[in-house]
Amino acid sequence: MGSFLVCVTGASGSVYGLRVIKALAEGGHDVHTVFSDWGTRVTLSETGMPVSAWLDSLGVGPARRYAPSDLSAPPASGSFKLDGTVIVPCSMSSAGAIASGAGRNLVHRAAAVALKEGRRIILCPRETPLSLIDLKNLCALAEAGAIILPACPGFYHRPATVDQLVDFVAGRILDRLGVEHSLCPRWDGSNGAFS
Repeated sequence: MGSFLVCVTGASGSVYGLRVIKALAEGGHDVHTVFSDWGTRVTLSETGMPVSAWLDSLGVGPARRYAPSDLSAPPASGSFKLDGTVIVPCSMSSAGAIASGAGRNLVHRAAAVALKEGRRIILCPRETPLSLIDLKNLCALAEAGAIILPACPGFYHRPATVDQLVDFVAGRILDRLGVEHSLCPRWDGSNGAFS
């Protein structure tokens, strides 16, 4: 099993982060979390549940929940081993801070650590439209080694529910982490069918 850090920032789409956390926890992985201040507020606004209640329900204990202001937390150090870091959703403010190296919180620091250590890091922007500044920041992050995976669900599997749309994006994130899952159907190449 792997050890993963999932960060949720203030862009809309906290359900994507919660779904990734749930899938990793259910798969027996060691899950660590950071919710930015705005990520905490947006999660409550979008789901009606506070972050602490979500993490309790998903089995993420208090020892693996880090405050965004805690720059002494384990993920702030390159000596803390992780198999992957995911920022989902990733606000353009967070992407800009990470791209410029001018991080102000643990989300930014954890991303900087993943980049400097050459570890897998996935940023999932959800905002739209993107300005030229946003695109340049995402390009700089990709050049530095980050995987840019926009939270853009597919429709070719004919989703019937919002949960299926969320699962599609969460499944793509898990694929890039190298984590097995069954969140969404896979293309099998035969006459437009999915397995």
